[in-house]
Amino acid sequence: MTANNDRPDRRFSQQDCPAVHLIVPIKPLHLAKSRLLGEGARHPAAHAELVMAVALDTVAAARRADGVAGVVVITSDPALTAEFTAAGVEVLADVPAAGLNAALRHGDAALRSRVSRVGALQADLPALRPDDLAAAIRSAGADRSFCPDHHGTGTTLLLAAPGRPLDPRFGSGSAGAHAESGAKPLLGPWDSLRCDVDTEADLRTATALGLGPRTKAAIA
Repeated sequence: MTANNDRPDRRFSQQDCPAVHLIVPIKPLHLAKSRLLGEGARHPAAHAELVMAVALDTVAAARRADGVAGVVVITSDPALTAEFTAAGVEVLADVPAAGLNAALRHGDAALRSRVSRVGALQADLPALRPDDLAAAIRSAGADRSFCPDHHGTGTTLLLAAPGRPLDPRFGSGSAGAHAESGAKPLLGPWDSLRCDVDTEADLRTATALGLGPRTKAAIA
């Protein structure tokens, strides 16, 4: 498969910096967002539907953002694979099956031989607005950069420098870990990019910002 190059030659007018191909890793539906499942009153099937809806809305918004040349999903979940493939999104199997950073390194290795810049985007941003993502990418310029989540401790977006490896350091305290690795923090007023959803409180915050259509239907 080749990367989903909706706009392979897109460049920012402000700088000579290549557009980014974003890698979006997603756990199997029955394992994803366990805290949200534990707090909510949803049946596991409804929880899986919500997780899928959030991921679909996140990727759909990312594909519309200026500066994003394509999106590649990393997952081995058959339902997610079918949905994203039907939407024209490239899917790579999570061959390492060893967690988030291993999945991202796998995607990075697969992409870097054929694209000039890669990034990682979390799949739990149901209120994501394309303009917020585009603004963050513009703010990054050509620097290795990251956007912290709304708690200030996690990371929702990580951008490699052009031609350089992604070097993901997701996990507890990832914002600090990415800063320590030399990545530039992106601290603009991009609420929708920073609003990852791990808890019911996070979901209420995302709802107030404005949910994507699939997520809105899933929680209706």
